[in-house]
Amino acid sequence: MSGLQLPISIDDLLSGRSVEWERLEYKKGWNPKDALYTICAFANDCHNLGGGYIIIGIEEKNGRPVLPPSGISPERIDRIQKEILNLGNSSIHPNYHPVTAPCQVDGRDILVVWVPGGETRPYKARISLGKEKTEMAYYIRKQSSTVRARGSDERELISLAATVPYDDRYNQNAALSDLSKDLIERHLREVGSDLAEEVRRLPVEKLARRMRIAGGPKESLFPKNVGLLFFNENRKISSLPHR
Repeated sequence: MSGLQLPISIDDLLSGRSVEWERLEYKKGWNPKDALYTICAFANDCHNLGGGYIIIGIEEKNGRPVLPPSGISPERIDRIQKEILNLGNSSIHPNYHPVTAPCQVDGRDILVVWVPGGETRPYKARISLGKEKTEMAYYIRKQSSTVRARGSDERELISLAATVPYDDRYNQNAALSDLSKDLIERHLREVGSDLAEEVRRLPVEKLARRMRIAGGPKESLFPKNVGLLFFNENRKISSLPHR
């Protein structure tokens, strides 16, 4: 099995070892409207689970993948990727673009769509892809299903997104390598933290989590804006978004 651009192996995705089942959706074939709703729901990430993954070309039974996969042709994969790009530009507001990665499982081609929680949520998606219908709605995940957010669910989603402080937001344009251990250690020593003695032996992932300057799904951590503001050697990094 092989994969590109993903923060997790295909084996782990198919086994559910590293990602909760509610963050996975398997689709035997390509349906742009269904995929659009699910991309919107994962991007909204209303429970802060870290978004999710859509695996196209694998059938689902009782929430689990059916193997070997049915697969999709390489030519079809290219068309699907272009459609996903177009959906992100024209059918989701604000615009949102997931990561797509063609992979092989048991000699058959599939497409994995990685949908991290979005930086500019809440997101709306078009209810219909008909040219003359432009009405949009919020979509969220409830357990392992994608549903339209209505009433209290919609109010909760909007409230959640509006109350995440700028400093506490994940920066998906940056990486943990942008955090400087030297600056972190200097700060911890200045404030007299016992954690200063552990800086050199702790991996940056554990250190950043313990200091609450990084977060996200365990397979793909992102630094928070507060970490980049205080512990980045280049205070003018272009990846830091404007307030």
